[in-house]
Amino acid sequence: MRRALVSFLVLAVLLAVGFAVWRSRPPAPPAKSASAVTTKTDTPAIAPATPAAPPPVATPSSAAPSATPARRRAPAPATEAAAAEPAAAPAAATGTLHIDSDVAGAQVFIDRRFIGVVPVTESDVSAGNHRINVVATGYESLAENVDVAPGPRDLHFNFKEIRLDASIAVVHKHRMGSCKGRLIATPQGLRYDTTDKDDAFSAPLGDFEIFDVDYLAKELRVKLKKGKRYEFTDPDANADRLFVFQRDVDKVRQRLKDAH
Repeated sequence: MRRALVSFLVLAVLLAVGFAVWRSRPPAPPAKSASAVTTKTDTPAIAPATPAAPPPVATPSSAAPSATPARRRAPAPATEAAAAEPAAAPAAATGTLHIDSDVAGAQVFIDRRFIGVVPVTESDVSAGNHRINVVATGYESLAENVDVAPGPRDLHFNFKEIRLDASIAVVHKHRMGSCKGRLIATPQGLRYDTTDKDDAFSAPLGDFEIFDVDYLAKELRVKLKKGKRYEFTDPDANADRLFVFQRDVDKVRQRLKDAH
């Protein structure tokens, strides 16, 4: 009886110890469902990067011959890459003309372009040759070719000044034969230059009794006061040249007469 009681107590202790051990174990994790197994997680797994293999180092072949180093090519000139910029054009040189005359109100023209009345100043006149014309009522127009240079320049036109510089080749008819020479007229007088000393003369413009042209006869007739008479012809029988010479000289003769 006693032995049975001891056996019961031992069995009871073993049961108690086993129950205590069972209670102290951690609970087992719940089993995953099939859908949870196939569903991807929000954060994908990052595979570790595989380091790149270093490039192979070329090993020169002992059998290959040594290569000659290539010659470096010179860089292309800059002009081939871009066109050179054009050089700036130099500023045009100009001059300034101050124009006046001895007659008030005279009109001034430069290259046939009206500038104004004297005194007048024209600036920015291009360098080079220009034709200046000045016109005044009651006087013959005056003209001058002017070579304009950079900077200022003064021009004065004198209408009241008597100008004459005319000459013409002529033939003087004698009663027997003729002689050749040249008539030259200036404000100081008229002279006939010839190799025939008996026909040569020089006289003031006011010392002529006759000074006119016979156009039909193609003669310029000149008669000195108390002197010799001359009939001049043109070597080419051109009456027009005789007429122009006589007209220019006669205008000056008239002006000298009016001045006295």
